[in-house]
Amino acid sequence: MKANPTFEIEKTIGFKLIAGVDEAGRGPLCGPVIAAAVVFPDFDIDIPVIIRDSKQMTAKMRAQAYDWIINNTIWATGECSPAEIDEMNILQASLTAMKRAIDKLTCIPQFCLIDGNKLPLDLIGMSVVKGDSKSLSIAAASIIAKETRDKRMHELAIKFPMYGWDKNAGYPTPDHLQAIDKYGINEHYRKTYKPVKERMNKNETTHN
Repeated sequence: MKANPTFEIEKTIGFKLIAGVDEAGRGPLCGPVIAAAVVFPDFDIDIPVIIRDSKQMTAKMRAQAYDWIINNTIWATGECSPAEIDEMNILQASLTAMKRAIDKLTCIPQFCLIDGNKLPLDLIGMSVVKGDSKSLSIAAASIIAKETRDKRMHELAIKFPMYGWDKNAGYPTPDHLQAIDKYGINEHYRKTYKPVKERMNKNETTHN
């Protein structure tokens, strides 16, 4: 059983205002990549909900944690659109979304903990591989990012119900790929992603 994240890293760093930062949506074929930054008011705070890597939580657990986090921490989100992802690649878009989330915080963090192995440019902080399973600040950010992105995909699914984005979140499930083949590609798709690019090339070949 995996250990739950703690404030051990935050306490070791020694600053008070530390932002945990994570993103959601690197793998989907469509929709934005969304990052979140979360600053806890202190590291001895009583947390009555489970906070861990969002991928290790049920939808109910994430919803409960999300509600507590948004009411008890300083937080913000940032994003990059599909067009920006195509322009700069998903890694740079993820880092840009993280920087945008940090810049939107109502406090200026003294230090940032970034999930992964890369730091956004001009940032005072450190990257933490699998940080969402080690740092409570990063885990909280992973929950905010995922819940925010899932809500966005649900909103888009109302306008484009044929793609099932409310269920697949934009990931390349068999049903999603079949829907793309049937209904085509719109402005919400990442056109540099292989399954999308292949279908665009196929359509161009068919029409030539």
